[in-house]
Amino acid sequence: METLLLGAKVYIDGKFKLTDVLVRDRDIFFSSEGADFSESAPSAVIFDFSNKYIFPGFADVHVHFREPGFLYKEDIATGSMSAAAGGYTHVCTMPNLNPVPDSYENLKVQLDAIKEKAVINVLPFGSVTKGEKGESLAELDELKDCIGFSDDGVGVVNDDFMRTAMLKAKAMNKVISAHCEYKSLMGGKNVHAGKAAEAAGYEGISSESEWKMIERDIALAKETGCKYHVCHISTKESVELIRKAKAEGVDITCETGPHYLLLSDDTVACEIRKSASGEESEDGYKTRGIGRMKMNPPIRSEEDRKALIEGLLDGTIDMLATDHAPHGEEEKMKGLDGPMGVVGLECAFPVMYTGLVKKGIISLEKLIEIMYVNPVKRFAIGSGEKTVNNGNLTVFDLDEEYRIIPDNFMSKGRYTPFDGKMVYGKCLMTMCDGKIVYQA
Repeated sequence: METLLLGAKVYIDGKFKLTDVLVRDRDIFFSSEGADFSESAPSAVIFDFSNKYIFPGFADVHVHFREPGFLYKEDIATGSMSAAAGGYTHVCTMPNLNPVPDSYENLKVQLDAIKEKAVINVLPFGSVTKGEKGESLAELDELKDCIGFSDDGVGVVNDDFMRTAMLKAKAMNKVISAHCEYKSLMGGKNVHAGKAAEAAGYEGISSESEWKMIERDIALAKETGCKYHVCHISTKESVELIRKAKAEGVDITCETGPHYLLLSDDTVACEIRKSASGEESEDGYKTRGIGRMKMNPPIRSEEDRKALIEGLLDGTIDMLATDHAPHGEEEKMKGLDGPMGVVGLECAFPVMYTGLVKKGIISLEKLIEIMYVNPVKRFAIGSGEKTVNNGNLTVFDLDEEYRIIPDNFMSKGRYTPFDGKMVYGKCLMTMCDGKIVYQA
């Protein structure tokens, strides 16, 4: 099958060029290179994308598709369709599943489901410890088919376990992707220890519970020389520690999420008060309630948010990851008493484009860098070139304004902190390995 995409601005060699694009299986050709598609592809299916943008298919190195074990929250089919609807062609799934992929036998359950149901490339993490319980190491040598190792959802507290895992990961040329959290230092629950906690009337979660483990892991990464990646950083101290480690030559990268870059606990505090009073937004749109503001780590202070922006601008923060973590409706309806986790694959690009690019804080090229170039390079996903390639691309209309309505999501999850927001940037099409997997 051949597909011809006409008239778009296409991401080529790190810049945007006006060109027609011919997709033939996994091969991509550009008219700007002198190709004449009228004769070479007479039977192609044609789409007019004048004034639209074509990006490489995005890569998210931190998602939860809940299969096997928790299919009522999400499954490989709905998760991968959600990713495709957001412009993603590669995602890396976290191992807090049942069974946990801590051996080849357990991993195979997930690999079989991916082969049967996924519409995009789904690349699973293996766990660092058995059952993610932190009591003994997983069978890391059996997990060669994993993209890397993580105990996401819990921090690996035992220093010796993390050191040994790092050494094994280095020998296997794999990345350790660390959820950094000392539960003993959390102090409180549910929200950041700041304005949000004050509004909720209890002690919140400390910043130290995150950055203290990053500090420990940096020392171990320096000692072992492994490829070390920090999940969902949220504090100013985390940014500074990683900035310093990079300057010292440590092989370290990190990610943060849209909600940490665009929101602060001022927003969360306001939403807590609104939720308590039953107040709706000014235009009458009714959100799904305060459960959409509960995730781990929590949304931090405005000072932390600004530090994350600075880290993004100076390259300390390498990539954007949604931490897409759907839960069942009954669970999230419990509000701050419900589970931590929000969805984000279908709104990550538009909220970032609206909140940072249109406001002149970062360039569109920078956004593609953190949503595609850096993640595929770090995790050796695809070719990693700064060009649409391998039949993986997504098409966006950057001029279309619309409201984020979770009921329209492909995901089973409905709880996002951006519920009801007006945004620009509509995904029109996603192609994976040369096939159309999503079309608006």
